[in-house]
Amino acid sequence: MSLPSPSRVAPAAIVGCLSYVLIGWSGLLAASLIRSIEHDFSQTDAGMGLFFLTNAAAYGAGVVGGTLLTHRFGRRPVLAAAVTLVMTGLVVLATAPAWPIFLLGAVPFGLGSGTLDGAGNGLILDLFPDRRGRALNLLHFFFSAGALASPFVVGRAVEAGVPWQALLLGTALAAAPIAIAFARSDMPSGRHRPDLFDAAPGRRLLSDRMLLALAIAIGCYVASEVGVSNWLVRFLEAAPIGLATTALTMFWGGLTVGRLVSARIGDRFDHTAFATIAGIATGIAIVLAVIAPSLESSIVLFGLAGVASGPIFPLIVAIGGERFPDRSAAVGGYMAGAAVVGGISYPPVMGLLSVTVGLPVAMIGSGALALITGLTLLLLARRRDSTAPLPGPA
Repeated sequence: MSLPSPSRVAPAAIVGCLSYVLIGWSGLLAASLIRSIEHDFSQTDAGMGLFFLTNAAAYGAGVVGGTLLTHRFGRRPVLAAAVTLVMTGLVVLATAPAWPIFLLGAVPFGLGSGTLDGAGNGLILDLFPDRRGRALNLLHFFFSAGALASPFVVGRAVEAGVPWQALLLGTALAAAPIAIAFARSDMPSGRHRPDLFDAAPGRRLLSDRMLLALAIAIGCYVASEVGVSNWLVRFLEAAPIGLATTALTMFWGGLTVGRLVSARIGDRFDHTAFATIAGIATGIAIVLAVIAPSLESSIVLFGLAGVASGPIFPLIVAIGGERFPDRSAAVGGYMAGAAVVGGISYPPVMGLLSVTVGLPVAMIGSGALALITGLTLLLLARRRDSTAPLPGPA
């Protein structure tokens, strides 16, 4: 299938970016409201860990299922349905009369968000085949912009006495135009014969060692990022809610700045080397933030960790897209699926660690995972360099 003309690309790209604002904003709602949710439902950190696990598992199912459905039916109906699922989940979360119903609301919310994530990456890879690094950094800038605004607005709204349920319902209402726009926009269909798991090209993609290393790196990165994002407000329990949410805003503000800068300069450098340095710097900054002697220095260091981590996710996806340029939808889904594994594996466990060894230890674990991301990419770069053909004689 030929790509649409530039005049037809713009609307799909704009709607895709708006959908990432939505999943960035809505994905930070529970983390920003964690104190209110625990209070109203009489839950501990372990209970919130179960919520994060349920949401992350549904998110993963959305990534995998959304990718397969995109191959079968095309992006437009899948993306429109995904936004509708997000809206449904938010309404259930806002109106839940009891904790089990609140947990149930995480299922459609996570399914829709995961579908948007996986299908959105593939959409941008197809729309901008010659500028993948820049385009993906810009896409994830909009995610981080939504995540940046969410805790800032939520913290001040809660301090002003706005019920937290109203914030969820307002988000569901604001998402409706995005669903309509997806249903009406022209875009690359993404349809592909279902060979991801059973045909030779699909097996080659799934067993590729480079993609496997990238999957490990992106999984560790997401585990680190989500761990900090989900638990930072709770970690700063001694601070007023406004200051704690400001710290989360600074973390995502740093991510936003990092992605903007990377969008401008990322394609000038080797993507693997750039992401390696960013991963190591992120891990060091998180560990220093946890052990910082003062609240102020801790908040600043979390902001710097956000700046360093900003380019990592989109650059890893871009590296995968360069490896298999003809399988952009599958690569986008593969990377998003690996990211979900990271989101499921560690951040929910931090709730259990909080009630056993303490939340600071769990936050240091997030820093260690970011370091593993950088080291994995470093080993990948060295292996690539060692297997590159030597230059011939002049």
